[in-house]
Amino acid sequence: MGAGHDHGHAHGAPAGGTATSAYRGRLRIALAITLGIVVVQVVGGVLADSLALVADSAHMATDALGLGMALLAIRFANRPPSDQATFGYARAEILAALANCLLLLGVGGYVVYESVQRFVTPADTEGHLAVVFGGIGLVANMVSLALLMRGQKESLNVRGAFLEVAADALGSVTVIVSALVIMLTGWQAADPIASLVIALMIVPRTVKLLRETLNVLLEAAPKGVDMAEVRAHILATEGVEDVHDLHAWTITSGMPVLSAHVVVSSEVLSAIGHEKMLHELQDCLGGHFDVEHCTFQLEPSGHREHEAHLCH
Repeated sequence: MGAGHDHGHAHGAPAGGTATSAYRGRLRIALAITLGIVVVQVVGGVLADSLALVADSAHMATDALGLGMALLAIRFANRPPSDQATFGYARAEILAALANCLLLLGVGGYVVYESVQRFVTPADTEGHLAVVFGGIGLVANMVSLALLMRGQKESLNVRGAFLEVAADALGSVTVIVSALVIMLTGWQAADPIASLVIALMIVPRTVKLLRETLNVLLEAAPKGVDMAEVRAHILATEGVEDVHDLHAWTITSGMPVLSAHVVVSSEVLSAIGHEKMLHELQDCLGGHFDVEHCTFQLEPSGHREHEAHLCH
């Protein structure tokens, strides 16, 4: 470590792994429930000749795959760091969330296509059976939602699973309503219309999650962290003359990180020492911002010009 340089770290990854890992058991239960509903609704869709049920089962099949990928991502994310992967494999959770988004968009497109086809070639949907199988799906989805409710506030990956199950629950309601319409009026167009409604419920939530996931992959500033305010807090620390190369990004859900080069007055640095200066910076940020891991490089006045010379 060269003269005038020091590095500080506030703290490491959350105890027990990433934010998603705490909900591994609940994700497994939700996966088992989802797989069961897929089988039930496929059978019901065939027996009732209901596109809405088949569409909902297809959506739930991608949910099951998404939950499986989330669990696989947790396994990778909790692997320890290595010389090649210095942050471990925590980013695997974000990649799984991205894959979920792409799958959901694909399913939405498929449902729209099949709905249009059903308008062209109407089917004879059995409303009574559709109500029964839609009701089974709704009850099971509500159980899964209760399991994932808390975790969706802490992890993008769990939020993705939660939104998928929420869309499924609404899909089940739509299936039931369309089946009741068919039972009471005989209007068969209610089934493909319900399928289109399910598709419309899938897309907006997926786009929102996709935007958040891409922000993590593009290493945008963590949600809720105002970089101008962070800079102001650092500059307000006694002895700090300037801050540059200030970066903040997110490794995975619950793991925001920050790094900065902080120019400190030589007199102040000599008077209080590097260690106390680092403690003051970390206490300053820790008290105002939810940043998991901070790295500071302390520099005396004039060192930035030396760095610029080295770059050329």
